[in-house]
Order: sequence, then C-alpha cells, then structure tokens
Amino acid sequence: MELVHAFFASWIDPWLLLLAAIGTFAGIYIGAIPGLSVTMAVSILVSFTFKWPIHDALVLISGIFLGGVYGGSRSAILLNIPGAPAAVATTLDGYPLAKMGEAGKAIGLSTVMSVIGGFVGIAVLAIGAPLISDLALMFSPRDYLLLAVMGLLLVGGLTGDSMAKGVFAAALGVLISTVGLDPLTAEARLTFDSLQLSAGINFIAAMIGLFGVAEVLAQMHYLHVKAVKQNVSKIIPSWALVKQHFPLSMRSSAIGVGIGALPGAGGDIASLMAYDHARRSTKNPSRPFGQGAYEGVVAPESANNASVGGAYIPMMTLGIPGDAVTAVIIGAMFIHGLRPGPLLMTETPDLFWFIVGSLVLANIFLLIFGLTGIRIFAKVVETPKAFLLPVILILSAVGAYAINNNPVDVYWMLGFGVLGYLMKIYGFPVAPVILGIVLGPLLERSYRQSILMTGEDPVLFFTEFFTSPISVILLLALGFSLLVSTPWWKRWRSRGK
Repeated sequence: MELVHAFFASWIDPWLLLLAAIGTFAGIYIGAIPGLSVTMAVSILVSFTFKWPIHDALVLISGIFLGGVYGGSRSAILLNIPGAPAAVATTLDGYPLAKMGEAGKAIGLSTVMSVIGGFVGIAVLAIGAPLISDLALMFSPRDYLLLAVMGLLLVGGLTGDSMAKGVFAAALGVLISTVGLDPLTAEARLTFDSLQLSAGINFIAAMIGLFGVAEVLAQMHYLHVKAVKQNVSKIIPSWALVKQHFPLSMRSSAIGVGIGALPGAGGDIASLMAYDHARRSTKNPSRPFGQGAYEGVVAPESANNASVGGAYIPMMTLGIPGDAVTAVIIGAMFIHGLRPGPLLMTETPDLFWFIVGSLVLANIFLLIFGLTGIRIFAKVVETPKAFLLPVILILSAVGAYAINNNPVDVYWMLGFGVLGYLMKIYGFPVAPVILGIVLGPLLERSYRQSILMTGEDPVLFFTEFFTSPISVILLLALGFSLLVSTPWWKRWRSRGK
C-alpha cells in the first residue's frame, strides 16, 4: 500500500501535479530551440533545486527530461533543424512531410508515438530494471566498439543512392570528433597550435550549422517560391494510422529501451538505429524513406522517448548514468543526500516508485501539451522565406552561443553551415557527419580500452570477439548489416520479388 501511495504521490498533490505540468511544458519548448539541450536545461534547473524537497526536484526534472527529448522533433519537422541530437533521424522524413503541407499530421503522429515509446520505456523500468541493468553491466568495451561500428553502418539508411558519399560523410564526422586533446594522453590533435581548438568542436554547434544554416543558404535559391500551405485541420492521427504503425512503434521502443540502458549511449543512437530498423524491415512504406515516409517519423520518435526509461535503469539500479541527463540527475540526488544504486532500490523503494509515477504523469502531460499549439507552430512554415530565413539564422546563432556563452561556437556554426551547403550542392548527405561526430568518441574510447585489455596483442584482440555470447551476437548483426548494404543483396532481393 505504501508503494502504491508513492507511485501516485505526484498525482494527488496539487503542487507536484503543477510542477510536472510546468516541467513537461518547459521541456517541450526548450527542446524545440536548437542549441538549448535537455542536458543544459536540467543542469540549470538543478542549481535552483538544491534547497527544494527531493520530491519537488525529481518530478520537475522528470517532466523536463521527457518533454525535452520530444521537443526536438518540432523544429526538426518544421525547419529541418533538429532541436536535439535525438531528433536528427526525424528530420529525414519529417521535414519532407512539412514541405508537402503535412506538418500538422507529422507533429501529431510524432507526439502519439513519442508517448507510446515513453510508456514502453517506463514500463520496462518498472518491471525489468534489475534484469536489464545486469545485462547492460555485461557489456564489455569490445561490445561498445561493435555497437559504435554498427551505428556508423547506419549511413546506409541516411545516404540516399550513394553509399560511398555516406561513408565519406560519416568518416568526416569521426575525424572532426578527434579534434582537441587526446582523452588518454592529453596530446593535442589537429589543433594547429590553437587554444580554441584544444577544447574540441562542439557537436551541437556543428549540428545547428549543418542543418540550420545550410538549409537557410539552400533555401535562398527558392525565395520566389511560395510557402506550402499546411493542413492542420486534423492534428490527432487517425486510429487506423496509429494501429498500422503500432508494431513498428513497439519494436522501435524496444530498441530505444535497450540502447538507453547502455551507459554512455542515449536517444541519439537509439533513434538512428530505430530509423535504420524501420528502413530495413518495412516492406511497403507509405512513401520512399527520405521523401516523407510516416515510418521515418514513427521509428525514431518512439525510440528516443523510450530511451528515457532505459537511461533511468542503470542510474537507479547501479548508480551509473545512462546518458548525460541522468549524469546530472545523479549529481542532484547526491546533493540531496541520496546514493543511487542497489541500496537505493532496497532501502528506499518508495522513491523508486515515486520516480516511476512522476515519469508516467509527465508522459500524460506530454500527450496533452504535444497535441496543442501545433497550429501556431505550423504557421512558422507558412511564413514567407524572406522573413523566415533571417529569423532562423538569428535563432541558430543564439542557440550556438548559448551552448557555452562562447562566440567561437557561432563561428563554428557558420563554418559548418557553409560546409553543409556545399555538401547539399554536390549530393553529400549531412546526417552521417553528425552521426560520426556523436559516435566518434565512443568508437575511439572502446577501441583503446579493448586493445589495452588484451595487452596490445592484435591476435588476442580479434579472438576476444568470439569469447562472449553478446560479442558474437553483435558480430553477427554487424556482418548482416554489411551484407544487406551490398549491391549483391539488393539484386538478390529484387530477383526474389
């Protein structure tokens, strides 16, 4: 009975109910602004909640976390600028839908699927937290290496017709991620004796430039083209559409929970893997992927919100952050005198169920707030380009500056904007560059840890991949990903059809 009361504590207390609503609402609109990440919002919030009761702080953080992960999809669909890295995959089909006048339908569908993914993640957190945390703990550095390589192979789903151009773009992203000080030896890499470069290149600034500024430059060629009138007469997706994509949403949510539970992963990797899964598993998409397929919105949006529940699993059961946001939450819990980990689950189970209840409440508010204000948001796309493009450029500059309050990030944003514009002109996809920047540190760190664990013996390094069931499964999945990306596989599939 006590645990049931703990679960519903934030539901029956008007103050906690208000905090959950405020947190979710703020998270949605902070997440929609490029550069203002969920991690930044939670970090700033924590500094204000040091003297708050722990329940007040946790319920507000839960709302901002869930709302912020979803909020990035709005700017991704309307402006082709992902508000957060987890929304990069959503731009691939969400923005084409907006260009066809279906922004309202795309946002409505993304909202419902995000809520479904959120509930799946929370359910797994409530039921299977200890089991999944034990599985995540079994992952060794070589498994993370395979996971990173698999992530880079997702360029097959982001490249269009040319796999070579996609691989080049991903490799460029990995190269960019190495700029700065070596994490192991602190040696300067590709800094050219520049103090500014020694801190590395902020991938949020790169993301805003590659998507936002590049899109502004590209759209300047079409200033004479009238904006597409958006159809917002029916925002809530039909039951038939939700039912049709429900199986894909559940599979993508499972991917999101699994990736989210891996320490150091997160919604950005989960959404990209879910998008690739949708591209490979959907036999008859509503439209070709990359041209406004509903499945290209359903999969990443289900996965990135499901990853929130997954990220809480290692934090609550092991005291290990699942991503950057839960790392901040762990810091807040320490400040409030709590010690996340196995003892927290056994000594204060009421707190665990309070967090679960708060996440469920925030997810309900996500559905309410997510389906409101869409008509106002959709008007953004209908604004004449002569007025809209300067506003996008200003917001991009503000977002880039807000990352570290550093004008250098604005220069990087502009530089990557020019790079993204040139890539668009010559047919190179920009999404794999961000993928490479995000996965580069994980790839490098896991490789170096793996090689050091084998005493720098290359033979032992390769044979170790066959000593663990997890490594063998990931190796087989990696081999299959390589196989299905080859022209021979495509010819065989077309011959079979």
